[in-house]
Amino acid sequence: MEFTDGDTYLSSFDSKAYLTSFCCLGSERDGILKFRMRKLYETFGPGGITGDVLIDIGTGPTIYQLLSACESFPYIFASDFTDQNRQEFEKWLKNDPEAFDWSEIVKTVCEIEGKSSDKWEEKQDRLRSRIQKVLKCDVNKSNPLDPVEIPPADCLITSLCLETACKDLDAYYSAIRNITKLLRPGGHLVVIGALGNTYYRVQQKDFFCLSLREDTVINAITQAGYKVLSMDVFSISEREAHSNTADSMANFFLVAKKS
Repeated sequence: MEFTDGDTYLSSFDSKAYLTSFCCLGSERDGILKFRMRKLYETFGPGGITGDVLIDIGTGPTIYQLLSACESFPYIFASDFTDQNRQEFEKWLKNDPEAFDWSEIVKTVCEIEGKSSDKWEEKQDRLRSRIQKVLKCDVNKSNPLDPVEIPPADCLITSLCLETACKDLDAYYSAIRNITKLLRPGGHLVVIGALGNTYYRVQQKDFFCLSLREDTVINAITQAGYKVLSMDVFSISEREAHSNTADSMANFFLVAKKS
C-alpha cells in the first residue's frame, strides 16, 4: 500500500482505538505483547542495561515498553510525532480518568518481574515519576527532537516506530542514523519491530508499514555504528496472523551497543 504520511496521521489516527486493538490482554495479541514484556524485563531487569537517561523514540500512546526500564533509568523522555498520541500519553501521565486503563498490562509486568500484581499502582506511579518530558519527535529529521536538545542518552528504545515512519529502506537506514545521534558512545539501542509487515489497521483504516527482513534490520543497525548483541524473533501464531489488524509474520526484539 502507499506510504502513510505525517499529515494523515495527524488528521486520521485514533490513539484510543489503537490501544483497544493492540494493547489489550485477553485477545489474539496476547502472545506478541507478552513476548515484548518478557524481553523488556530481561533487558532492563537485574544484571541488565542501566543508566541515567533513556529516550523512547516513537512512544505512541503506550507505556508498556517503559514499565521495566523505569526501574533502571531515573530520567526518561517520551516522544512521538503524532499530537494525539502525545495527548493520550499525557492523559495517563496526569492520571486522567479518561486515560486508557493499563492496569492489566501493569499487573502482568509485575508478575513477569516476580512481584505481586497488587503492586501495579506503585509501578505506575514510579514510571510517572521518571518521565521528564513528552516531546515532539520526527525520526526523518537529522535531530529527531528538533528544536529540543537534551544530553546524550545512555539508552534509546524504539518500538514499532521506524517501520511506520519510513517510506523505504533508504529512509529506514537514515532514520537509524538520525536517532543514533541522540545516544552516547557505548550506549545501548533497543528496537522492537515487525517483520514482513505491510500494514496495520485501526478502525477500518489501514496504515503503511515498511516490510522488513531480519538481515535488513541487522545490516541497518550495524551500518549505523552498532554491535548487535542479540536479536530474538517471535513468530506470529495463526490466530494472530488472521486477526485482521496487521499482516506481520513475526516480531523482533533487538539489543545493540553503540561503538
